[in-house]
Amino acid sequence: MPKRSFSIREGQPLLDIVSYGRGGLREPGGRLTPAQLEQIQRTVRRTPEAVVKVLPRASSDLKAAGKHLDYIGRKGKLELETDDGELLSGRVGKDLLLDWDLDIDAVRRQATLAATKGREPPKLVHKLMFSMPPGTPPDKVLGAVRHFAREEFWGQHRYAFVLHTDEPHPHVHLMLKAVDEQGVRLNIKKATLRHWRSEFARNLRVLGVKANATERAVRGESRTAKKDGIYRARLRGDSNYVRAQADAVAAELLKGNARVEPGKRTLGETRRQVENGWRSIGSLLTKDGHYDLANDVQRFVDRLPVAKTERERIADELLNKAREQKPRSIGVTR
Repeated sequence: MPKRSFSIREGQPLLDIVSYGRGGLREPGGRLTPAQLEQIQRTVRRTPEAVVKVLPRASSDLKAAGKHLDYIGRKGKLELETDDGELLSGRVGKDLLLDWDLDIDAVRRQATLAATKGREPPKLVHKLMFSMPPGTPPDKVLGAVRHFAREEFWGQHRYAFVLHTDEPHPHVHLMLKAVDEQGVRLNIKKATLRHWRSEFARNLRVLGVKANATERAVRGESRTAKKDGIYRARLRGDSNYVRAQADAVAAELLKGNARVEPGKRTLGETRRQVENGWRSIGSLLTKDGHYDLANDVQRFVDRLPVAKTERERIADELLNKAREQKPRSIGVTR
């Protein structure tokens, strides 16, 4: 089956910080574009970041896909909105997937063939989640996803989505048919997600919500994104993965032999490139007369947090907790 993938400037982000020492996407004459200036301003002023995730599990089985639709619809308590604007209530997962005319027999044959070659079965659907930080108006998040989905998928891929407000950060679950109406399978790449984040943030801004979409490293963040299951378990305080990590680091600290992680050097090199890129941008801004924004960039670089690996962050948290729990000495009055 043919695959369709997005081609967005060869996958390059709008604001490619690291490349600015060697040149980047600019206007004739070497000036930064108005869109780049706006994104620089949003980034250095820490505008809230839009989040788009692809949930990886249980996407290649029709029954599992139907259960997911019922789950995000809270078993009929929430209305699902479809690509044709229809609002569906009740447990409609199975019926909706049948309405999408998925060729289950053909998919099963491909799955069998793929399994014999040691590959995973092809996905029937893509499960996406769009979210914003606490305090963002939920109706704006829903509206932005509605506009985004119509621009990106309408007339090509069938989809359904629903807003969740049962957690501090408002988020929208969207299920997308993996194969479009012409029989072409959507191939989601890093450039695809980058484009989706950018467009989700743009649609939020159209609705009056401050939103940005930049790479973690560009913002000076070294914390890696966790899989959705791990992330949610951590919020609940019952993540086995996080607990195992903490136990391993604690054992190293007790033995006094905390090891240097192989990725530490790479992390440091990435940070160096990011800082140099921001300084190059600061020089361009000064040259073009954007002095206030150049000063904001310099302050942003000066305040970047120290780049740390996951184990280093866990070690710091454990040591801080140990200091807080240490009994205070009792003074003796004579």
